[in-house]
Amino acid sequence: MKDEIRILGARENNLKNINVVLPKHMYTVVTGLSGSGKSSLVLDTIYAEGLRRYVECLSTYARQFLERVDRPDMDDITGLPPVVVLEGRNQVKNSRSTVGTTTEIYDYLRLLFAKIGVIFCPNCDIQVKRQSPQGIAKELVRDHENNRAVITFPIEETSKASPSELQSKGFTRVFVGGKTVDIEELDCLPSGAEIVLDRMVINRDSTSRLLGSLEAAFSLGKNVNVRVSEDHLLRFTKELECPYCYSRFGEPTPLLFSFNSPQGACSECRGFGNILEVDPDLVVPDPEKSLAGGAIEPFTKPSLRHQMRKLIKFALSNGVDVNTPYRSLGDDAKKLIFEGGAGFSGVKGFFRHLEEKSYKMHVRVFLSRYRSAFTCAACNGTRLRKEAIWVKVHGRTISELADMPVGELGEFFHNLSLSDYEEGVAKEVLNQIKSRVDFLIKVGLGYVTLSRLTRTLSGGEAQRVNLACQLGSSLTETLYIMDEPSVGLHPRDINRLVSIIKDLRDRGNTVVVVEHDLEMIRSSDYIVELGPLAGEKGGEVVYQGSLNNFLKNSHNSLTKYYLTRNEGITLPRRRKGSGRKLTIIGAAENNLKNITVSFPLETLVCVTGVSGSGKSSLVHDILYSAIARRFHAQAERAGRFEGIEGLSNLSDALMLDQKPIGRSSRSNPVTYIKAYDEVRRIMSGTWSAKAKGLTASHFSFNVAGGRCDTCLGDGRQKVEMHFLADVFVTCEDCRGKRFKKEVLEVKYKEKNIDEILNLTVDEAAIFFSGIHPLLDKLRVLQDVGLGYLRLGQPAPTLSGGEAQRIKIARELARKDGKNILYILDEPTVGLHAEDVKKLIKVLNRLVDAGNTVIVVEHNLDVISSSDFVIDLGPEGGKDGGYIVAQGTPEEIAKVKESYTGMYLSKVLSVNNHRGDG
Repeated sequence: MKDEIRILGARENNLKNINVVLPKHMYTVVTGLSGSGKSSLVLDTIYAEGLRRYVECLSTYARQFLERVDRPDMDDITGLPPVVVLEGRNQVKNSRSTVGTTTEIYDYLRLLFAKIGVIFCPNCDIQVKRQSPQGIAKELVRDHENNRAVITFPIEETSKASPSELQSKGFTRVFVGGKTVDIEELDCLPSGAEIVLDRMVINRDSTSRLLGSLEAAFSLGKNVNVRVSEDHLLRFTKELECPYCYSRFGEPTPLLFSFNSPQGACSECRGFGNILEVDPDLVVPDPEKSLAGGAIEPFTKPSLRHQMRKLIKFALSNGVDVNTPYRSLGDDAKKLIFEGGAGFSGVKGFFRHLEEKSYKMHVRVFLSRYRSAFTCAACNGTRLRKEAIWVKVHGRTISELADMPVGELGEFFHNLSLSDYEEGVAKEVLNQIKSRVDFLIKVGLGYVTLSRLTRTLSGGEAQRVNLACQLGSSLTETLYIMDEPSVGLHPRDINRLVSIIKDLRDRGNTVVVVEHDLEMIRSSDYIVELGPLAGEKGGEVVYQGSLNNFLKNSHNSLTKYYLTRNEGITLPRRRKGSGRKLTIIGAAENNLKNITVSFPLETLVCVTGVSGSGKSSLVHDILYSAIARRFHAQAERAGRFEGIEGLSNLSDALMLDQKPIGRSSRSNPVTYIKAYDEVRRIMSGTWSAKAKGLTASHFSFNVAGGRCDTCLGDGRQKVEMHFLADVFVTCEDCRGKRFKKEVLEVKYKEKNIDEILNLTVDEAAIFFSGIHPLLDKLRVLQDVGLGYLRLGQPAPTLSGGEAQRIKIARELARKDGKNILYILDEPTVGLHAEDVKKLIKVLNRLVDAGNTVIVVEHNLDVISSSDFVIDLGPEGGKDGGYIVAQGTPEEIAKVKESYTGMYLSKVLSVNNHRGDG
């Protein structure tokens, strides 16, 4: 049928030769357990085929690569429209990309400022514009009607003429010394004299005479002066020049406002807005240490002991106590240490000397440890040259607009009143700005600014920015694929997202969403559930059809059980903790309102709040960055806060984030958790390996010897497409098996190393039964719900949530872990409700081992299962950054001002009721 997309015989990854029908012009949710085959169907089959068909439409040069591009493993897809995918991970690493440039709003702002922007003289703070006689006459009649006026123009505008020559041209008076003088009374023209063109009373009847005088002035020069009264002088010019200080200005162009163009970028920071400089906080990470005790961290390196000796000698000779904690030294002493003096160039001098050798790689690496980005003094962080900041639209510079939260920016433009001329010139540009800003607000990003770097966005925020871009493009008859767009959204904001998706659908598009959020599923038109379980036990269609039939059907669906709340999370017993606390005092980074927050140790703490309320600023920018300085030498600059208490209660602090566990396809789950060493030991211990003289290193794809020499153990090769993203194709020599022929001939229990790496974790646990050192490590992967992953699955193919759970698994395998602070950012990403139950058990295991777990999370099951909740808000952006509520989940649920509490109370009542029954 024309109104449906048919996928026939899909076999990609773990898909079991399935047939799926997706109705067009509807909102479809594809759900199922983690690893059930959702991404294999939606991304690896449907999107991959859509991309292949797109490339087929390109030039001959592009098509020459097609036969090398792997086609999805399926029989056929019919009815497939053009496909646009909005991925759930932020791929942007560029420091020049901002929310404004990504959404193109900033590009339209540049056009707006070039069209209707007004230049203000930086010296006189007055508007600079080209004047016409008609415009000046209109302004004078409007503002100075019935006033007497003297119209003159500076004598410098004409050639140096004598009084007689001026008389011969018809001029009879000059204005000099504050009064009008007849030319015939002068022997010569005094300096500063102005020629009088006319004297009149300004009113509507004299408009034509006034206009004639102004035209005469501009025909003789470029400036004209109008004295409305003895002490009120008005100056006008027909050039882009300040009529008072005579500073000249160029015509604003769109490129003047671009920090990506040499015409607009600040010459000091080259459009980045900041400059890398030596950071005293990184040079002295622990101010409790003395100079003799190694307070200047770079000088503690063995190769720099001579610098340490010079520092100590210099300090003693200048009366600085080298045994006093650095924090207790006076400002003059600290300045002396950094600036230096006779016999010692100071810390800054040392780094300046190193910068001269920055052509060496190891020097650049060393310098990077002690540098931070500081706001550029030349442009004050605006990224633009000063000429761009002199241009304003209704009193605002383009940088001021870019620094506004999008919600405020929307109000600014909707309240903007323009003249008829401005409206005519900028109407279409303004419509584009307003619509795109409105889309950002609709997707719950009213708290972000256009100047926000794209690379600082979370995966969910980046996806919603891209969603707003697609809404702005107004495409129709397109298939939109989204991978968990609800990531990072508070339950309060889910309805906004649903309305946006339905808006896309109502424009004549088809929307397919890979999603686990129950509200997103409830709002869909059509459901495809894959399973019944994960990995080899998944890949089948459990259900496909309408939402109503899904709820009525009595099939064995885990999703249905959670959707109807027949299944859920069993609430644990709340832990009181050890009684000790970790306290951040005066947190004021970004929108945090100088708050003091205490985290009870040896508990599961959940930090929550609406999007943009300050959760990441508190937990990542301040808490982790501050603690990491103590436990890890390489740390980022911490956000603004006054102090931290309770650090002595911790032995370590780890951020288990969603960054990839490795950039190379040679990195995989078993190498990351150190289980592959045991596999290599087993393979090298076989009789066949010993006969061939193969050692454990021959079974490694990270070192030369046994790995394929063509792809260097990657199993695939990169084809640089130039016109598109690079394409990876299977290595022709090893056919993706990564190893040489003689290595692949070695078998353990009838399987070679490639076949073992293609086992799922669940299969490997059975295959290696009895080998306890390996089984222990595989079981922790099963515990975090990753039993469906293949042992050798390349790290780049793992989702952010999977990478995070592998990191959790590695921590679970630690035997020495206690008093460790674990910080996790949305660990439920990519997890079905059934898998969330497993995750909560794992987090509790970490806490029960004597550690503290702090989770930034919106998932209500995780929040309801935590021991202590800190709810920030009440809103996002400038209206956030306060502590709305803190306490146990039950205490949060009673706070009426808390959006989290409002939704939490429903979950707690359902779970408690189910538990009682």
